[in-house]
Amino acid sequence: MLCSEALKINVIAELFIILTTPLLQDIYKHKQINHFLLISIDFIVDASVPQYGPAWRVEQVNKEISFMDTVVILGAGTPNGVGGALARRFASEGLHVVVSGRTQEKVDTTAQEVVSAGGSAEGFQADVTSEPDLDALFAHVASTGNPVAAVVFNAGSNMPIPFEKITAEEFESYWRIGCLGAFLTAKRAMPVLAKQGAGSLLFTGASASMRGRPNFSHFASAKAGLRNLAQALAREYGPQGVHVAHIIIDGVVNGDIVQGRFGGYIDSLGEDGALAPDAIAETFWSVHTQHRSAWTQEVDLRPYKETW
Repeated sequence: MLCSEALKINVIAELFIILTTPLLQDIYKHKQINHFLLISIDFIVDASVPQYGPAWRVEQVNKEISFMDTVVILGAGTPNGVGGALARRFASEGLHVVVSGRTQEKVDTTAQEVVSAGGSAEGFQADVTSEPDLDALFAHVASTGNPVAAVVFNAGSNMPIPFEKITAEEFESYWRIGCLGAFLTAKRAMPVLAKQGAGSLLFTGASASMRGRPNFSHFASAKAGLRNLAQALAREYGPQGVHVAHIIIDGVVNGDIVQGRFGGYIDSLGEDGALAPDAIAETFWSVHTQHRSAWTQEVDLRPYKETW
């Protein structure tokens, strides 16, 4: 009788584990559960089926995390910017995000914000104009053995400089970040994505991608080159299953950088007069998840009151 009852308990516990393992994985990964309930689950399982104790459950969670698809975001500076918003949005869908930028402290801060919200992220210092840095970044991603869901090139900077004052060194610096950096990134991303036959390579563009304006010859030249690079890659790699898209941001982004430099100007634009980083990130996610029978190659975003 005792043997029979023990067998029943063991069978019930086994069934309990089979049915609840996905839930337990989510619980342990996101810590979204009352501690008392978690202890109760541990006690029930440990008492009835020791082989499915805490060590086993942690192992299952780690297995799930280790096989997460990875998203690489280049040019993810502060949390309250386009890069930070992209990291949060992609991580919210269960993807592991590698946040990359020139300053380790900044990318670590962005990654920590994602982790604190229950996502999976890590910071990795890399300059998009440095081939050794990019080699190290993509080698690190490859070392996990996980698929690459998307690579997002968001690097760039912009300041108005009158043409008569800009130097050759400054002009080249903007081109190296905005255009050459995209080329060097694509050289490393495309072999990975093409081998998978799936994944996205997304570029952050600007209104300068479409037209040149006074005091922005340096920026427009770099962004126009980036746009044409994206088009060429889309036509070459689209048939191989890689989605290449160029997202044009036409307007001022209401993020930390602009707030710090031109806070008064942002205020003068009024409510929703500047692009919200989270709203931009939503479009990136939407493009990334498009069905391949209806891919977008280029989309432009601007505030409702932007003159264009």
